[in-house]
Amino acid sequence: MATEYKLRMGDGKRIFMTKEQIIADLKAGMADAADLGEIPDLSEDELDKLVDIITIPSRMVGVEQGMEVPVTHDIGTIRIDGDQGNSGVGIPSSRLVGAMMHERAFGADTMELGHIDYSYKPVKPVISQEQQTMEVCQQNMIVPLLYGAMPNMGLYYTPDGPFENPGDLMKAFKIKEAQESMEHSAEHLTRDTVWIMQKLMSSGADGVNFDTIGAAGDGDMYASLHAIEALRKQFPDIYIEAGMAGELLLGLHGEMEYDGTVLAGLWPHQQAPLAAKAGANIFGPVCNTNTSKSSAWNLGRAVTFIKAAVKASPIPCHVNMGMGVGSIPMFETPTIDAVSRASKAMVEVAGVDGI
Repeated sequence: MATEYKLRMGDGKRIFMTKEQIIADLKAGMADAADLGEIPDLSEDELDKLVDIITIPSRMVGVEQGMEVPVTHDIGTIRIDGDQGNSGVGIPSSRLVGAMMHERAFGADTMELGHIDYSYKPVKPVISQEQQTMEVCQQNMIVPLLYGAMPNMGLYYTPDGPFENPGDLMKAFKIKEAQESMEHSAEHLTRDTVWIMQKLMSSGADGVNFDTIGAAGDGDMYASLHAIEALRKQFPDIYIEAGMAGELLLGLHGEMEYDGTVLAGLWPHQQAPLAAKAGANIFGPVCNTNTSKSSAWNLGRAVTFIKAAVKASPIPCHVNMGMGVGSIPMFETPTIDAVSRASKAMVEVAGVDGI
């Protein structure tokens, strides 16, 4: 009887696969990424390495000594005091306590402060509170402390914002009006983000994390890149992390450009040079997890995409690894067997600079 190994599905379900099935799924996932992104396949040696990582009998695995990488954090202290539906643990604590726990107990290399809504637009009314909290945290911590939030351009559309929802306009075949709404929203998002970070930099922030860029399509990335560019000019030493929302940049507008490049339809290896051009220090490439495929299929696909992004990027790549991305199961509290294997593969095969 063939030996079977414990794996996961993309939704976290436990499954068992033979070595031959694992190899077949790795190659299928790799082929999907290579075809979509028009990027090279993994080598036979790299595929063999992935098989070795997947079939290690230990429940949790780690990188080889000397291959450790730094870890940057998003969502900040919400992991501590946030609810379990958002990957939090629901422990009542202040944001200062949560940040210090990450530094002094969890050994975090960096940390970030973020508002509970975790988008830039809701920060505007409470900016004074955020400035005060940032100052107090900086007085009590040593590791770099960024301010993090999502661009989340959808908040600028009705009913939450002032501009008509492009989705509603498109359904009425008002394409030009939908594009104009996105353009106005992008302009306001850039302005708000720069204003918020001006305030927080004056309170001692070490930098900013743009989390899930492109979640609202190409307009979202257009606004983020222009905000990054403006912040780099005003604060030459600011540390800027640009993390994506998905592997493919959705072309909701379809015609927006940055530096002469049309943003719609860009894959990770095409997104990275633009983030660097705008002035980001590190780029967070993403590969989305397919919940109906095995962790082997997802890992082959994710490593292929991210390896190409690392090669194309002029700046360090800290791959996004969390529930639903980086071949990690789409589950609120992903299992350590899947998380550690995916992380090891990203370091030792994709060659990422951090996680």
